[in-house]
Amino acid sequence: MPDYYPNNFGGLPPELSGLESSRFVILSLPYEVTTSYGKGTKFGPRAIIEASRNMELYDDELGFEPCDAGIHTTEDILFHDASPRAMVDTVKEAVAYYLAAGKFVVALGGEHNLTFPVFLAHRDVHGDIGIVQIDAHADLRETYEGSPFNHACVMRRIVGCSAGTAQVGIRSLSREEADFLKERGTWPVLWARDCQAGEEWMDRAIAALPPKVYLTVDVDGLDPSLVPCTGTPEPGGLQWYPTLSFLRRLCAERSVIGMDVMELAPDRGHVASDFLVARLIYKILGFIQASDRG
Repeated sequence: MPDYYPNNFGGLPPELSGLESSRFVILSLPYEVTTSYGKGTKFGPRAIIEASRNMELYDDELGFEPCDAGIHTTEDILFHDASPRAMVDTVKEAVAYYLAAGKFVVALGGEHNLTFPVFLAHRDVHGDIGIVQIDAHADLRETYEGSPFNHACVMRRIVGCSAGTAQVGIRSLSREEADFLKERGTWPVLWARDCQAGEEWMDRAIAALPPKVYLTVDVDGLDPSLVPCTGTPEPGGLQWYPTLSFLRRLCAERSVIGMDVMELAPDRGHVASDFLVARLIYKILGFIQASDRG
């Protein structure tokens, strides 16, 4: 990109990207320690930000430019201690800083275990909150590769402290996770095969949620024909327009108080993945603002 496009989400000028004047904060978390197949998620945040600089900023569906609310982009968070347990404290502290300033935080990863401390920081501020997980994988293992803070365990850490959970687009899990759902699962799991048409699955997901909701998106929840650049691209995932319809309903019918997008593993030969993820984030920010406008 030419130098006159600022190196921030959306390529925004100072009046739309300063911290004080911005409603939204893009928090870059290039953390990757426990990924177990495809690598490269630590490069995801920068690839998303770079792709976003090439977007048109007017949303034809909503009729306005979501960036008018201001979107501030942070520098990359540094992880001086890369252990998964230390990561939890580092991320929670960083998120808490921006929440204390009254900002809506959009955390970009990195691997999916980052979601746990981001969720905890929001719960500390907002009290009882629910969570919507868009993902190919259940992420409900008790431990994996010796750590309870592995990416494969993130939802097991969260469901016990969530006021309501909906897992959307799931199509891959272990026997351990299947047994856990049979024994302890009181929330809806919206299997990807059931999310291809209609809105019944959207009704079920939203009905399970409390008034305030945190949103986590693992990009492998989308079909690999849309996002091939992710660590484990499971076939049969969510499609673009049904996903947007669900997210618009979610933002209209519940208060989305924070979000993250994880697990993009960029490949310079397939920049369409980067661009789709950047556009998805921007669409969600627009839906949040549209719900405020009524």
